[in-house]
Amino acid sequence: MYQQAFIFGAAFLGSAVEATEALTIVLAVGLTRGWREPLLGTLLAIVLLGLLVLVFGQLIVTTIPEWALKLLVGTLLLLFGLRWLHKAVLRSAGVVAMHDEERAYQDAVSRLGETVGRRDWVGFVLALKGVFLEGLEVVFIVIAVGGPGHAWTAAIAGGLVAAVVVAVAGVAVRAPLARVPENTLKFAVGILLTSLGTFWAAEGMGASWPGDFLSIFALAGIFLVASQLAVTVIRRPALA
Repeated sequence: MYQQAFIFGAAFLGSAVEATEALTIVLAVGLTRGWREPLLGTLLAIVLLGLLVLVFGQLIVTTIPEWALKLLVGTLLLLFGLRWLHKAVLRSAGVVAMHDEERAYQDAVSRLGETVGRRDWVGFVLALKGVFLEGLEVVFIVIAVGGPGHAWTAAIAGGLVAAVVVAVAGVAVRAPLARVPENTLKFAVGILLTSLGTFWAAEGMGASWPGDFLSIFALAGIFLVASQLAVTVIRRPALA
């Protein structure tokens, strides 16, 4: 039960961050160039991403030994999580400016201009590319957190629920999700993925954890305390 909940949470938070960035692109294209082609591009990207999950998920389960899968995916998750955690720490400390989804949206709008012609292939391609590239990270998160523990249902559900929640919020406000605390989400996701990666990488090398999967919560607490200490040590005045 704890394992399923943890994996669902990791997949949900990680997917929510990427879905927010993808939605910003789709909204910018749709509001400036019309909705038909951007929505078609988004739909095609979602279909392609779904195929990737099915193909590579099945390939991972059937061809890679469990210990090797845990070591490989654990290492990748650890590196991926540390990258997000590193950026979140720097932003929280004021060393790097916070990511501004509103500004990203306005920049995209200024580059797009108005729709010309009856078929807007530019809008189609931009939405397809944006959703597909951001979605690749969602696919990685879903496969990585769901594969080693054979918890595909929880991982896929987390990714899908995150996409639906972000999409509904976007439709409701029809504007970029500037109020989403993206850095807080990335902080949480960085801690979750780093903890999960440490746990599985160590198991892949033959280590056993006291309390089994519950040890991840202890690891998360350690990484949280360490990252907060890092923020305190390097804190600077917030960048405008």
